[in-house]
Amino acid sequence: MRRSRLRHLGLAGLLVLGSLTAVGTLPASAADAPSASPSANEQPASAGLLEAMRHDFGLTRAEAEHRLAAERDATALEPVARRAAGNAFGGSWFDADAGKLTVAVTSDAAPSTLRAVRATGAQVRTVEHSARQLDAAKARVDRLDAPAGVSSWRVDQSANTVVVDVVASDRADNDVQDFLKQAREAGPVTVRSVPSAPRTFAAGTVGGDPYYTGNVRCSIGFSVHGGFVTAGHCGRAGAGVSGWDRSYIGTFQGSSFPDNDYAWVSVGSGWWTVPVVLGWGTVSDQLVRGSNVAPVGASICRSGSTTHWHCGTVLAHNETVNYSDGSVVHQLTKTSVCAEPGDSGGSFISGDQAQGVTSGGWGNCSSGGETWFQPVNEILNRYGLTLHTA
Repeated sequence: MRRSRLRHLGLAGLLVLGSLTAVGTLPASAADAPSASPSANEQPASAGLLEAMRHDFGLTRAEAEHRLAAERDATALEPVARRAAGNAFGGSWFDADAGKLTVAVTSDAAPSTLRAVRATGAQVRTVEHSARQLDAAKARVDRLDAPAGVSSWRVDQSANTVVVDVVASDRADNDVQDFLKQAREAGPVTVRSVPSAPRTFAAGTVGGDPYYTGNVRCSIGFSVHGGFVTAGHCGRAGAGVSGWDRSYIGTFQGSSFPDNDYAWVSVGSGWWTVPVVLGWGTVSDQLVRGSNVAPVGASICRSGSTTHWHCGTVLAHNETVNYSDGSVVHQLTKTSVCAEPGDSGGSFISGDQAQGVTSGGWGNCSSGGETWFQPVNEILNRYGLTLHTA
């Protein structure tokens, strides 16, 4: 945020003009994500967030508060239950109906393992394949050359299979059929049809907030000490960045796309970072107090400079996406949240925990769609960054 703008604004303006910057406390290592802090568990949800969940999920205030509390508990419980399952671990997800974490355990697990997992408080489901086996099958699919009609592929832990998404109109294409044949040879595979191919959400220069590089407009993701993180397809290392008022912010210090979709921008010239995700008037601006990874099934919201604030659920982790321009990106998280061009790089947040930066998707915020994000902990680990926290 630029200091000259603050003369016209009070504290509320300070939070808004952070323009999607958000933060959480996390060391640089993505492998050691912090456990849920007491402040994360005790901090009440804002009225705006509860209203958004009423609108997007059809929940009453009490139901929304109960779900957020259950999701916080599930997020903290997941690494404990994973360790209890050991080599028999087959995956985990949040069961919104039960309000609990479900942990998959292979059918050959010892009774003592099942007891240990149940003792954590998680629900248990027995499955055929371990998470390690499914991840190995997906890794084999990753080595295949995907045609344009193949949208993405991921491990679906609740279905205990690798799911390959194919654009419905291209399903009979010979190259697609050849890819699916090879994918099925890699391990357990299920095919799903999707209405259109995914694309990244950068946009040409138009009026409005966030930041610009060249003729591209994107959205700030999360503040880090010295700058902010965002999507890699928005700019290359060395590219200059200007802000909402077209004044100079700083420079892309690192960027990776394709294969990954992340970058970080240094901040200077009178701008500084604030630990906030912009609510755009739909909800209160959201402070971020950590970056614990939300499980599949958890609620999640996105803030972006084009379509502002929208919510949905986490659908999958570690998905490989084949964008319509031929760019393949690995280890993305899929959500049911919509997005549109210009939202790229913007914040994904679950409760008060930073999750990642918007990469791309299909559909729009009028008819709906699905959107992927690059997990924030991976970006911090790659560049040795530390999130700026509230």
